[in-house]
Amino acid sequence: MIDPGEAPARRRSVHFVPGGNERYLASALASAADTLVLDLEDSVPPERKGEARAAVVEWLSSADVVERAGGKELMIRINALDTPWGRDDLESVVELGPRAVMVPKVERTADLDALDRVIEASGSPASITYFPVVTETAAGVVNLPAVAAHHRVDGVCWGAEDLSAALGASTARDVWGRFLPVFEMVRSWCLIGAAAAGVPAIDAVFTDLDDLDGLRTESAMAAAMGFAGKITIHPRQIDIVNDAFTPSPERIADAVALIAEFERHAADGRLSFLHNGQMVDAPHLARAKAVIARAGVTR
Repeated sequence: MIDPGEAPARRRSVHFVPGGNERYLASALASAADTLVLDLEDSVPPERKGEARAAVVEWLSSADVVERAGGKELMIRINALDTPWGRDDLESVVELGPRAVMVPKVERTADLDALDRVIEASGSPASITYFPVVTETAAGVVNLPAVAAHHRVDGVCWGAEDLSAALGASTARDVWGRFLPVFEMVRSWCLIGAAAAGVPAIDAVFTDLDDLDGLRTESAMAAAMGFAGKITIHPRQIDIVNDAFTPSPERIADAVALIAEFERHAADGRLSFLHNGQMVDAPHLARAKAVIARAGVTR
């Protein structure tokens, strides 16, 4: 059994690992990723689905895996429930007692309700949460806010590759590597839908493994927008992503100082004042608190 523990403080790097590949799994455990997603879906061909599932279950059942994980969140991406493998994936995985399951191809809350019924029938822990990918079809995009608000959802992510195929697009990015307008809209919609539901949003993968500068720029933009982290698919991406979603010491220090200023002014009944030459009020306090939370530090 996996010890699910508490909800992770941070999901800066959500790192995908092909299910059943012992070499990749061992390497991922030694990485700095916050979350490891053991993938039973896209990285596993149909003829190896059962084999990969059994290997992941056996690996997670090993006595030393949690210790070797060093506090990393261990998540499993199952196949969609309407595939020949989805139900077996879910039933096998929930027996291990993970804290979270990544669910692909989610189009509506009914998809998650169907997972609920499987979990309830299995007698597995009611505390299991869902981390859905909700933009792989047009219907998923339209229904994203409702899916993000589902009672078991504790985070959402988006992706452009499956959506581009669903839309009939030849590519998701322009010649400069930037998302085309429709995909940038979906990216923003994911962030807004997650914020409305009160759950974190994780940015899509950056697929050009050789363009580390592009990854650095896109990660910094995602962090500035409000995303909590980003999906990674290669070990060399992890440190860059972690750095982008970790506030700098200077920003942390300024946030701590600003919160202290708010506390001093609150004693005088004021919530608006001049700080470092800028007029600040309640939204600035909220942003400062978010910086502290993202940094994972206490004042």
